[in-house]
Amino acid sequence: MMYSILRFIFVLLLVIKPLSAAADNTILILGDSLSAAYGLKQEQGWVKLLQDKYDNEQAPIQLINASISGETTGGALRRLDALLNEFQPSHVLIELGGNDGLRGFPIKRLKKNLASLVSKSKHADAKVAIMEVHIPPNYGPRYTGLFTASFSAIADETDSHLMPFFVLDIASDKSLMQNDNIHPNKTAQPILRDVMYKSISEWINN
Repeated sequence: MMYSILRFIFVLLLVIKPLSAAADNTILILGDSLSAAYGLKQEQGWVKLLQDKYDNEQAPIQLINASISGETTGGALRRLDALLNEFQPSHVLIELGGNDGLRGFPIKRLKKNLASLVSKSKHADAKVAIMEVHIPPNYGPRYTGLFTASFSAIADETDSHLMPFFVLDIASDKSLMQNDNIHPNKTAQPILRDVMYKSISEWINN
């Protein structure tokens, strides 16, 4: 009886060890509709496709997709404490700001919220990457210029990793966009997966 119990514990430890190793790099993705697979099934989105790629490679990376369509930096800030407590990520990727810009929110508010998101994440011992988001030019050169510059400014101020906007190269190709010309379609998702595979590798191996 005692031998059976000890054998069970040994087997259990063998199972638990790989599972804990798989969480060496737990990346919490704070994003909006671009990462939430808007207009698509969840399994078609770039986040799920990238996780599948990591799993096939047996890479010790777990993606936690906390992205919500329509999310703003302020909305994410209200959710962040609970997410950090629940998932205890080693890394936090902030792919936010687009909806702040599309709603014409003040640049000062955007920068303050981004800085707070970084501060909370770093306080939880997570490494942080800020994605440099772009918005359409019809908001005027002054606002769009200040908007885009906000991300690099906060990355510099907080010593965070600045990640290039992953949709930039496909946004001008209508065959890769949904009918709203804002959200990438199903065909674009594997492209986004490959872009983010490279960007995340550069970040976590830096």
